[in-house]
Amino acid sequence: MNTRYIFVTGGVASSLGKGIVAASLGNLLKSRGFKVTIQKLDPYINVDPGTLNPYEHGECYVTGDGAETDLDLGHYERFLNIPTSQSNNVTTGKIYQSVINKERRGDFLGKTVQVVPHITDEIQHWIKSLAKSDNYDFVITEIGGTVGDIESLPYIEAVRQMKWELGDKCVSIHLTLVPYLHAAGELKTKPTQHSVKALLELGLQPDIVVCRTEYELSESIRKKIALFCNVSYESVIQCIDASSIYDVPLNLHEEGLDKQVLKATGVTNCPEPDLSQWKNFLTKLKNPIHYVDIALVGKYTALKDAYKSIYEAICHGAAYNDCKVKVHSISSEDLNDSNAEEYLKGMSAILVAPGFGSRGIEGKIAAIKYARENNIPFLGICLGMQCAVIEIARNVLGLKNANSSEINPESDNLVIDLMEEQKKISGMGGTMRLGNYKCTLLDGSIAKSVYKKDEILERHRHRYEFNNKYLSQFEANGVKFTGVNAKENLMEIIELHNHPWFVGVQFHPEYKSTVLEPHPLFVSFIAAAIENKNNN
Repeated sequence: MNTRYIFVTGGVASSLGKGIVAASLGNLLKSRGFKVTIQKLDPYINVDPGTLNPYEHGECYVTGDGAETDLDLGHYERFLNIPTSQSNNVTTGKIYQSVINKERRGDFLGKTVQVVPHITDEIQHWIKSLAKSDNYDFVITEIGGTVGDIESLPYIEAVRQMKWELGDKCVSIHLTLVPYLHAAGELKTKPTQHSVKALLELGLQPDIVVCRTEYELSESIRKKIALFCNVSYESVIQCIDASSIYDVPLNLHEEGLDKQVLKATGVTNCPEPDLSQWKNFLTKLKNPIHYVDIALVGKYTALKDAYKSIYEAICHGAAYNDCKVKVHSISSEDLNDSNAEEYLKGMSAILVAPGFGSRGIEGKIAAIKYARENNIPFLGICLGMQCAVIEIARNVLGLKNANSSEINPESDNLVIDLMEEQKKISGMGGTMRLGNYKCTLLDGSIAKSVYKKDEILERHRHRYEFNNKYLSQFEANGVKFTGVNAKENLMEIIELHNHPWFVGVQFHPEYKSTVLEPHPLFVSFIAAAIENKNNN
């Protein structure tokens, strides 16, 4: 089968869930036996989101090959249970950088470099090269931003050209909003009409219109949208608000989205999707036996998307344990030793989140101290693990001024220090220790019992590491280094021998958790939370 291309655009408003719709469609096509991948085209001029503020953009998701990408790639991996790579996220910055590099090399010698054809050709190159990389049946491409934005115009033009070139091998899906006006007591289709009109003005006719809505779309509303948007009645797909994002694939299948895509691309005689595992996950998710409270301590708690992968990994681990988790997001800036009990009393477990910079550090350390002293299950991720090292150094080893060189380089006891390979680096973007690295696990450790492997491969995103000068001091005080990168002798996992479940990891396990394969660390962490609650 020749590769089919599916393009997902959005209109009316941002944050409608293009990523979830694209991932859900990918899930349905994959469940039918097709080989599928998804790509995100982001209109911003940053080369990647690695230097963007999490408050503005949400988390920076890291792939196995070390690409800093948009958080939607996390949805792709969680829904399709397949890894993505740097080829799955392309920004305007990356596109222009590539074209300018070609111009500097002389590839366009004598020609005026323009948006059309050079930028649009480069966009098409990235889309088509992804298809060729692994012989995919379907490549789903999500166009970031909202139709009408100046930044997205070259992408829309590239899609228009591809549809003209490839005909029914290309499908355009437009996600729009059908708002409910409470004062009038009715759903309004006009924003959708105008959004599709804006798309038509750019030369792109959507084949399918997906409508985000709070309420059921009546037959008359669907007919109206179909009439004014030049699509068939069956191609008006309702995407109603769901209690969980994991309901969306089933809802869209019931609406016939995957069927309409197959019809539009001329694919016939394919099996119905096998959604049995997905349905089993949802059954466990919605029928919990256990209930626990977990504190998520971080400095970006005001925006849930800043820790998106952590929330979803908790969800996966909870479903596996037949458990419902109430996550209490606590700003580390509000925490200190004197009020830690006020915030954390009654929590079944405590997770200290990753991050950068000095803001909120002391609050994280206070939360870790509370978890350690009260035998509460603790998981520290990246900076969370580093803060655990600092807390233990101060309050167990007696190194009162212990710190990280990221926070206080003047400290006499830098138990966390800049990695040797990072000391010669001056640039910020894409220069951290990124992507998959091996880690060897210690026999008899929590980590070994959880992973059930001698060696693991986990994704990293950091510049600082445990200072091995203090290794013997920590080991003499009950700290076990249970995961080590043997090649560079980096301490990747710490545990406490006299604590029921205390684990700090330098890597990001949340990036590898999917619906069908929950991450074992989160599964074990939730199980420890359940046990702690039952024992208290």
